[in-house]
Amino acid sequence: MHTVDDDTPLYDPDHWDLTDFQVELCQRARSLAASRFAPRAAELDREARFPTENFRDLHQAGLLGICVPRCHGGLGADYMSYCLAAAEIARYCGATALTFNMHVSSCLWTGALADDLPMNDTERAAHEARRGRHYRRIVEAGKIYSQPFSEGGAAAAGAVPFGTTATPVAGGWRLNGKKIFASLAGHADYYGVLCTEDRERRSRRDTLYLAVPADAPGVRVVGDWDPLGMRATVSRTLLFEEVFVPEDEALMPPGVYFQAATRWPHMFLTLSPTYLGIAQAAYDFTVTYLRGEVAGTPPVKRRMYPTKQIAVAQMRILLEQTKALWFQVIREARADPDRDQLLRAYTAQYTVMENASELCRLAIRTCGGQSMLKSLPLERLYRDSRCGSLMLPWTAELCLDRLGRECLYNRGEHDD
Repeated sequence: MHTVDDDTPLYDPDHWDLTDFQVELCQRARSLAASRFAPRAAELDREARFPTENFRDLHQAGLLGICVPRCHGGLGADYMSYCLAAAEIARYCGATALTFNMHVSSCLWTGALADDLPMNDTERAAHEARRGRHYRRIVEAGKIYSQPFSEGGAAAAGAVPFGTTATPVAGGWRLNGKKIFASLAGHADYYGVLCTEDRERRSRRDTLYLAVPADAPGVRVVGDWDPLGMRATVSRTLLFEEVFVPEDEALMPPGVYFQAATRWPHMFLTLSPTYLGIAQAAYDFTVTYLRGEVAGTPPVKRRMYPTKQIAVAQMRILLEQTKALWFQVIREARADPDRDQLLRAYTAQYTVMENASELCRLAIRTCGGQSMLKSLPLERLYRDSRCGSLMLPWTAELCLDRLGRECLYNRGEHDD
């Protein structure tokens, strides 16, 4: 496990050809997470408490606006740069990295991704004005956005329109619906809600993306939160009952989210940095433990046993395979990827989520009984790692389904 003064990057800049900006951004994220987030992680997990202090630190470090364009006062990180920095944070607190992603998505989707999508001049001007308002809240006031997505049906997987509806009314919309597993529920200042414009015949093309103030009348947070892992995400249920949302709270013009979801599919891969960071943390802990260097434990070395050496070799191979594939995929993320790039994206999502869990399993088997202690981070890493494969819209099952189908069928092909 890396200590506060260990500045070893997840991706060595010289070996992976990182830009100066990426190196600085990753160092900033890594330093903050190691010094501030890591000491709080166990307590946040134990109490299933949202990392409010960590988000305050992210704001003070300028990272809350990591994907806010520079012209709006942010750091202007692109997709790849954000993913690299997010993975560094996850090495020290997975729940903070995952909730941070929910916040950053509101900036990344409305920023770099939206800039890649066609809009007419009127739409572009309106979008620029509206997103500037949201960005100022984040950069200047430290406001937190969330990304409630799931509804318990097929909408989050992109198969049907979202069940949460927005009915046009004078000056905006009237919102009704429900989001489950809504990370940051009760702790975000604004909920970036994906919903369907209420029409006689609803379509995924009519998806709206609206920023709903957490204190708006009709917004409620319900249910308990006591899960296996990712406990500090506080992903409770959100209810929207006749909530008025002003038209200026639109995060994207009508129809643009549908374009993003179909033309910029890598947008759904931003959950993966969290689990890549967890995979690295599990490997780091195992090596440090076998060397007898974990703080607070007896300085007993276990590295001389062949069984331990083989296990670490297996972990290293798994980790290197995962990191190499993931790096390639985030580097080639773009609008309108070709078929092979999309298949690699599905493959990377599946690989990261499944291998993070497998690395944590191997770490527990290799480290033995000590790994069960809550005074050490490995059991938390294991519990957190189990959640990744279940997360929509690209669960492990959906990735396998899409990979198998799209490897065997060309566009438009079917069996009579």
